[in-house]
Amino acid sequence: MLGRRQAQSGMISLPARPVRTHGRRSLWLEQALAGEDPGAQSAVLGESHTDVCIVGGGFTGMWTALELKARAPGTDVTLVEADICGAGASGRNGGFALTWWAHFEHLVALCGPEHALSLAARAEQAVRSIGEFCEQRGIADAFSLDGWVWAATNPAQVGSWEQTVRLLEKLGASPYRPLDHNELVAKTGSTQHLAGLFEPVSASVQPAKLARELARAVREAGVHVHEHSQVRAIEHGRRTAVVLDGGSIQAEQVLLATNAWAAGIPEIGAGLVVVASDVIATAPAPERLTQAGITPGVCISDGRRLVNYYHATAEGRIVFGKGGGTLAYGNRFGASFDHPGRREALIRSQLLRTYPTLWDLPVQASWSGPIDYSLSGLPFFVRLRDAPSVLACAGFSGDGVGPSRLAGELLAQMLAEGGDAGLPAALRTVPQRWLPPEPIRYLGGRIVRAAVARKEHSEDLGQRPRVLDRVLAGMDPTGYEYKPHGRNLPAAGGAAADRAG
Repeated sequence: MLGRRQAQSGMISLPARPVRTHGRRSLWLEQALAGEDPGAQSAVLGESHTDVCIVGGGFTGMWTALELKARAPGTDVTLVEADICGAGASGRNGGFALTWWAHFEHLVALCGPEHALSLAARAEQAVRSIGEFCEQRGIADAFSLDGWVWAATNPAQVGSWEQTVRLLEKLGASPYRPLDHNELVAKTGSTQHLAGLFEPVSASVQPAKLARELARAVREAGVHVHEHSQVRAIEHGRRTAVVLDGGSIQAEQVLLATNAWAAGIPEIGAGLVVVASDVIATAPAPERLTQAGITPGVCISDGRRLVNYYHATAEGRIVFGKGGGTLAYGNRFGASFDHPGRREALIRSQLLRTYPTLWDLPVQASWSGPIDYSLSGLPFFVRLRDAPSVLACAGFSGDGVGPSRLAGELLAQMLAEGGDAGLPAALRTVPQRWLPPEPIRYLGGRIVRAAVARKEHSEDLGQRPRVLDRVLAGMDPTGYEYKPHGRNLPAAGGAAADRAG
């Protein structure tokens, strides 16, 4: 593998990742770590050299490492993680592994119809590939291919998918089928759902169990994995070095796969908005769910911008998440994004609106984490301008469990071959959109988010939202409306975003 010429010398500082202690991890991760010694992998100490250093032990980094060893077995690959593999978004999401079909309008607008169809089909195959991995590794119970329901929970949401479906039909694709009312109630277990579509190739997962097994597979493939290794900076110039607390790693190429933490790098953060997403899980009560007609496995998202996403687990829990939490000031965040319980009452009220017969079922766990929303609505894969040996991927927008598998394939190809893996230019560029400077951006974001919440509350009550709230909600930079003959403009919709938490 050849090194890449450096544009100029310098240093990229990386924000510190908080290390979550016992009791602040997600329910998923607590379950996955049962009987495991997470401290078995030592931190980096001293100086070393590798062909490729991957920063970030989440799904994107680990899938890339596994794909890279399969594509180029002789490549020396090192992966470093500040906490333990799967401790970040990969072990703290809502447990959905979805495709890109709901993002199809964005794909067409950014990439054109041909690329859009190809990428969406590959994202669908990525979900299947995750299931194959789980089967091969003996964790089939961590993956359930029971599909996804795109639902309307108030009249304002009904038909929010019609433009996407029309575009798909025009291009000869049909990943969805409409549900009549009886089918909808049977799949979701709730009469609160007024209309909906069903996509069969989507899965519910125990994401942390998948992440921990993936970490084992990566080690078995010959990747040097160092957990508890906090990266402080990337030095670039005549050489590229990953600088850690206890040493440094010289590398021919570096991949930054740090999810929302990439927003701390100005070049990457310019295309991102960071907000929190929050999840609760009820105590297990399988008999209660059976009585209520709630089927485990099926993933459900509603059509609001501050999306509700939920599913029943095999052990009889309802896992219920909500987007649109804490907004990051200047894309910087810390302990305020790890606040279990801060929005628990709000989320539980939405759970009970959906499943009122579960009114006495207690919440047993809650967790939160940052989401890196891309200003294009899709992730991007870029080599840094001043450090072309450094490749970064970010912007999964709360929907990365499934697409991260595809990202691993694309990133491995880019690292092994040095090209662009056939990606269209729009996905190889940090998305650009003018946003006001801080503190106006932060204050304005809070005003817009509050307006979206009021608008959606009015719609839940069957009322027409105030004009001012509709106008302000339309300024949300992470919501989009597809324009076949013009630009893609912010919209108050965006129901497909943040579907997995």
